[in-house]
Amino acid sequence: MATCPQYPPYPNRPPQPGGPVGGALGRVHWWQRRWVRYTALCTLLALSGLVILALVRRQTGTEGFLVGLGLAVLPVPLLIAAFRWLDRVAPGPWRNLLFAFAWGACAAALIAIVANSFATRWIATATADPSSADTLGATVIAPIVEESAKAAAVLLVFLFRRRDFTGIVDGVVIAGVTATGFAFTENILYLGTAFGTDQLTGDRGIASVTAATFFVRVVMSPFAHPLFTVLTGIGFGLAAAMASERRQARRVLVPLAGLLLAMGMHAIWNGSSSFGEYGFFGVYAVFMVPAFGLLTWLVIWTRQRELRTVREELPAYVAAGWLAPAEPFALGSMRARRLARDYAAHHFGKPAARAVTEYEAYATSLAFLRHRGRRGRAGADFALRERELLNELWLRREVARPALDYAARVAAPPVPVAAPPWPVYGAYGYGYGYPTGPAGYPTGPAGPYPSYNPYRS
Repeated sequence: MATCPQYPPYPNRPPQPGGPVGGALGRVHWWQRRWVRYTALCTLLALSGLVILALVRRQTGTEGFLVGLGLAVLPVPLLIAAFRWLDRVAPGPWRNLLFAFAWGACAAALIAIVANSFATRWIATATADPSSADTLGATVIAPIVEESAKAAAVLLVFLFRRRDFTGIVDGVVIAGVTATGFAFTENILYLGTAFGTDQLTGDRGIASVTAATFFVRVVMSPFAHPLFTVLTGIGFGLAAAMASERRQARRVLVPLAGLLLAMGMHAIWNGSSSFGEYGFFGVYAVFMVPAFGLLTWLVIWTRQRELRTVREELPAYVAAGWLAPAEPFALGSMRARRLARDYAAHHFGKPAARAVTEYEAYATSLAFLRHRGRRGRAGADFALRERELLNELWLRREVARPALDYAARVAAPPVPVAAPPWPVYGAYGYGYGYPTGPAGYPTGPAGPYPSYNPYRS
């Protein structure tokens, strides 16, 4: 006789914040306060930005800096929009993206300029061969220094924003935005320097160094730096997904492996110019484009898997009365989400659309939290975090439910479903019925459903 599989129970509720820990009240030192950390971080990034601005302007001149800035900014909105699109299922806070971009454009760029210059000069002095020093600096020193500097941003978000960093997509987005900021500053330097060269030689138009640099760095390969650093982000994303595993060595080695792959790909790209007359185009066509396509497929597949997780996990809360029957389907479809926001904005105004957006984000976080809990990867604060998310959903239900109900009816195609021999919970083309367990509540792939909703009348 078949029986429903058993799943691990929810973790125990942790002590209330500020309560006793280990029998004594926790003491918060001044350097642990949030405003102190924010102030220190903003000061560090602002100083790095001022220094990098002065360095780039001194090397390119004022006119070259302005030309480089105007040309380098062109791919930035497109790259940011692409990473935000990947992050639409469970969007992270804007402050994380602002930090990542600022770190890449200011701190990481400053570290790279100073360290690369120092290392190249040291090698040239030690070997008395400036040409070999430049080649070695570009193919060995620069990949190590630049990828390590960019990886520092991913590491900081991973350590201090763990609630916002739960999987591969989060790692890809943070790494990609950091690399976009870094490439932005680097492009200003290269394009500004090229413009200065053209000013000295008198070249203009398509034959100019500026046009060639723009074509190679902005048109052909705007994704180069994001592609390298995304490998590091994938490593940290896998480490975040293994948060509850006891094999701590694996959680350290996986991000390190991603960083080493990023350095290796960066080194091949930088060294392509030394592979002969057509070495650059050969590496671009045979190596860079396929790698870009493969990673793009991976992150899109991961995004679709996230939507599937939402559809599979949220029916548990439908059975408990927290969500309406149509919501798992609507929240698991990006088209239905957009329809719900448009419906709320049209009938109730922008504040209602904002509330629906927040409802979608909280529901997605709840689905991911339950998914980690079923797999034994939830933290000790599982129950507390689950209740926080449910409360946030309940506060917005009056506006969100009609909008999501409308979106489900419009987006879901009519699907004929034969009636099963047990009650079916679901509507609008998405059926999810399961046999009832000993307590009278449905059971299924998500395990026993929560059976208590204190707000339900």
